[in-house]
Amino acid sequence: MSDICEARWLAERITNKTIRGIALETSALVRAGVLPVGTRLPAMRDLAYELGVSPATISEAWSELRQQKIISGRGRNGTWVCAERFVAKPERLASAGHYGANVLDLSMAVPDQALLPPLAKAMVYATSVGDLNSYARSRIVPELRDAIAGDWPYEPEAFLAINGGYNGVYTTLRALVRPGSVVAVEHPTAMRLLDILEDLGVKIVPVLSDTEGPLPASLSQALAERPAAFLFQPRLHSVTGQTVTLQRIEALGDVLAESDTLIIEDDGLADISAERPVSLGKRFPDRTVRIVSFSKTLGPDLRLAVLSGSASIVEQIQSYRAFSAGWTSRVLQAAVAWLIRDEETSQIVAAARATYQERRDTLARELRERGVQTMPGSGLCLWVPVQSEPFAMVTLAARNIAVVSGNKFSILPSAHIRVATSKLTSGHAQVAEAIALAHVI
Repeated sequence: MSDICEARWLAERITNKTIRGIALETSALVRAGVLPVGTRLPAMRDLAYELGVSPATISEAWSELRQQKIISGRGRNGTWVCAERFVAKPERLASAGHYGANVLDLSMAVPDQALLPPLAKAMVYATSVGDLNSYARSRIVPELRDAIAGDWPYEPEAFLAINGGYNGVYTTLRALVRPGSVVAVEHPTAMRLLDILEDLGVKIVPVLSDTEGPLPASLSQALAERPAAFLFQPRLHSVTGQTVTLQRIEALGDVLAESDTLIIEDDGLADISAERPVSLGKRFPDRTVRIVSFSKTLGPDLRLAVLSGSASIVEQIQSYRAFSAGWTSRVLQAAVAWLIRDEETSQIVAAARATYQERRDTLARELRERGVQTMPGSGLCLWVPVQSEPFAMVTLAARNIAVVSGNKFSILPSAHIRVATSKLTSGHAQVAEAIALAHVI
């Protein structure tokens, strides 16, 4: 066929005339190669006429396909099958990092390897755990369940060990949320969370936040769109460094009480925070999924997180996992259990937490002395306001400093940069001076 798709030809191949059906069947034609990359799709009004639906129906279907990066373009300029990819790619994450040796890379908010605990003793212990090398799909080894249960902020019906925090979020969303659904997420949020949501093809509704956490009024407004899930980071926000207060948790619970929305709590920094974990799970145990990652505190190569939820939710997530790995390494689970119980490891984590706080506070203080205000908090980075993100990025790049533009963490307009402080061992004044120059046009 030609590079221009005729409306009648496409209409004859679409049997389900709902918004979702049109999107799914068009997507299937693209993936099968029947609609090759570069094909120009018919005008929405023409296709609507041939299908006997409203132009608004086609517009909504095309919107879903744009979110999935299957088509591009809009309006009078036309719409094409785009060449970006059909293999999933985390666009926001993929565009960050990988700078030259002469660049001060403050783009990756990751743990300092020198501050992580040694793993040798934990791995030796892990080889003694029961049922090693079995193909039985166990959900969590008893040692790990017992090690975490005491510090969990509520008593869930079930636990599940999983291969890292983002894998936990990804698997939960894939198992419980349909493509095309609405998902409410705090603004800003981790760019990897946005990558996951965009790849799933959901409509993302931002929930505005302040220093105490997501705003109840903004969440209430988001719930008007009947989201399938609300995703937020209650203990320590990975971008802003804020912690949701107990009063705010209660207020958010009051808003959520009027809905049946799934609640997903991402605790990706765990004990990098000195705060006790907070959760809506005690109030809504039947629809809360809490995910805790140990990558930032115990080591990313452990690739381990634990999630909790109701027995039925964990069953659904485990059923989805059955298509792939099926279970998480018992060796790694046992190693994490040993590290959680080990007093020396606890002291190492506490020392790392204090060091990260000192590095963050030092840069914040240097910025404040130069007229740049940042929010108090903790974690591995600073969320710095700027007048123009492009100007700030270019200004810092000219001084061989790499940071991340705030738009990577939001679907709304942004005027921030994220500056990783976790590995900033010296030169705080020089970095602050460069950021101050980038702060104002």
